Amino acid sequence: MSITFSADEIFEIAQQIERNGAKFYRKAAETVEGENHNLLLRLAEMEEQHEKTFAAMRENLLADKRISQTYDQDDQIALFLRALAEGKVFDIKADPCENLTGSKTLQDILKIAIELEKDSIIFYLGMKDIVQSSHDKQMIDHIIAEEKKHIVDLSNQLAAS
Repeated sequence: MSITFSADEIFEIAQQIERNGAKFYRKAAETVEGENHNLLLRLAEMEEQHEKTFAAMRENLLADKRISQTYDQDDQIALFLRALAEGKVFDIKADPCENLTGSKTLQDILKIAIELEKDSIIFYLGMKDIVQSSHDKQMIDHIIAEEKKHIVDLSNQLAAS
């Protein structure tokens, strides 16, 4: 049995991931000072730029592609996206800021942030399988590369703290 889904829905999920990330980094930045504060604000700005990229990609969907369904012959993409939607991979509806209690250390914040970045990469790799245009695939590759860089930056900060 094949499951169908809309490309528009996938881009909306991607936008939400980026909004959640930006919100998390801005909130986390409020709890630290100096270099770490600036790092978290830079990451928030990058997440906001990613959200804008996905919004533009979503807007550029042709009207018929926006509402049309994508066929997934082997059900692999759809099963992955269903697992995502059901919160089995990560909960897209969860507010990552709920993890930011007053008792979180910088190390705790950095570890949470690294996990959020990993989750984003996992989603974008699955998303790349459903987009049709090579330009969109390149844009997603670019965002994945930036998310990987975020993990390196966060890991370096974690090691230094």
